[in-house]
Amino acid sequence: MNKIGIIGGMSPESTALYYTQINRKVNQRLGKNHSADLLLHSVDFETIVQLQRNSEWEKAGQLLAQSAVMLEKMGAKGLVLATNTMHKVAATIEARCQIPLIHIIDCTASVIKQAGFDKIALLGTAFTMSDGFYTERMQQFGIQILSPEAEQQAEIHRIIFDELCLNRINPTSRDYYLNVIQELKSQGAQGVILGCTEICLLINADNCSLPIFDSTEIHTQAAVDFMLKAK
Repeated sequence: MNKIGIIGGMSPESTALYYTQINRKVNQRLGKNHSADLLLHSVDFETIVQLQRNSEWEKAGQLLAQSAVMLEKMGAKGLVLATNTMHKVAATIEARCQIPLIHIIDCTASVIKQAGFDKIALLGTAFTMSDGFYTERMQQFGIQILSPEAEQQAEIHRIIFDELCLNRINPTSRDYYLNVIQELKSQGAQGVILGCTEICLLINADNCSLPIFDSTEIHTQAAVDFMLKAK
């Protein structure tokens, strides 16, 4: 098994999902009492939040790169960044390491293409929905992104940070997300990316009117595939 390094803490709720899903998927594949051979470094999320708010992305990237280098030195053969938003600084992390970073956007785009879709709604933090790094990388795969209106983005972002990151599950917020998704569906969206790792706490295949592409589920599956591939 290839040892994986997880850069986590953004948020702790997201990282807990990664840890649980990776271990469960490894056990499903290998059986008995097998679990994942992994390393986890969890950063202080408030530090990251303040850097985001102040647009200090280079500083944030260097902080996460330090985490990546530490995990590499401890024996990780590949890296997972347990967040969508901070893939904005993925290149900074990759530049500091000799081991591969399993990129969440690439994984998600591959699954969308396999499904035969090319016009997809995106929900995530305001940074993910509006800063361009997500949309531009998806365009490289021939996928058009539909994002909510600015006012809707602000409320989606607030719910993520004020509720989901703190494991506060509000039915009213779920309804808000579902209404936004329905509006994007009317604009031609064929599916929806849950482009923040905590959104799966609210939205799933049972309550959504569109096919969902849960970035957490997709990313953890890619991590397990990497861990269990032949050396």
